[in-house]
Amino acid sequence: MEQSLRHYYENQFTLFIQPGWTDLVEDLQRLKDSINDLSLVTDTQDLYFRKGQLDILELILRRKQTCEEVYKQLEEEE
Repeated sequence: MEQSLRHYYENQFTLFIQPGWTDLVEDLQRLKDSINDLSLVTDTQDLYFRKGQLDILELILRRKQTCEEVYKQLEEEE
């Protein structure tokens, strides 16, 4: 694995152990839960907007897991 790529993932892992990351994930999970309430949807435009919000929230919420999986794959390729 290239040194710059290894450094990138090490920085990500350092971020994930910070208390602020844990707080952010908890806040985003609460936000996701409130957005996921379909009883508040008024029309299809609102539905698609909420779907986009949920897609982005999922991307962030899965960031740690995704980085761990990719890093493991990169290490196995060496």
